[in-house]
Amino acid sequence: MKRRLWITTAVAAAAGGAGLAWWRSQPQGTPAPEALWTLELERPQGGALVLSALRGQPLLVNFWATWCPPCIKEMPEIDRFSRDFKARGGHVLGVAVDGAAPVREFLQKRPVGYDVALAGLAGSELMRQLGNTGGVLPYTVLLDAQGHIRRQKPGETTREELSRWVSDLG
Repeated sequence: MKRRLWITTAVAAAAGGAGLAWWRSQPQGTPAPEALWTLELERPQGGALVLSALRGQPLLVNFWATWCPPCIKEMPEIDRFSRDFKARGGHVLGVAVDGAAPVREFLQKRPVGYDVALAGLAGSELMRQLGNTGGVLPYTVLLDAQGHIRRQKPGETTREELSRWVSDLG
C-alpha cells in the first residue's frame, strides 16, 4: 500500500512539474496589436525606425513627452536600464508623443542611448492599443520576444522596477 502511494505521488509530482514547465514555455500576456509591427516612425535625427525590425526580441516601449515632468525624471533611469537590457538581447524604444522640434531640442540637451521615435499625437492611439486607455504619461510596456504584452505601467518607473520586469521573462 505504501509503495503504491509513493509511486502515485511520484507520478503526480512528475506530471505537475512537466505541466509547469510547459506552461512557463507558453507565451504569457496579450499579443501586441499586429499594426504595431507595421509602423514606421520618424527618428529625431532623421530617417525612419521600422518597428518590424524589432520583432522577435524583448522590447520595452516608453511613451513620453518633453512637457511631462515624470517622463523627464525617469529618462536617466530608463537610459541606464537600456544598457543592461541590450546586453540581454532586449531593446528599448522611447516614443515621443510630442512635436518633432521640441523633441529634437530636448534630446540635444539631454541625449539618451536608446532609440527614440516621433509619434506626435498619433502616439496616443498607439498607447491606447497597448493598454493605456487613460492616456497617462509616462506609459511603459514590456513585450516579450513573441510580441506579447508582459507588463505595463502608467506613471513613472525606475531602473530597479524594469529589471524585475525582465527577470520574469526568463
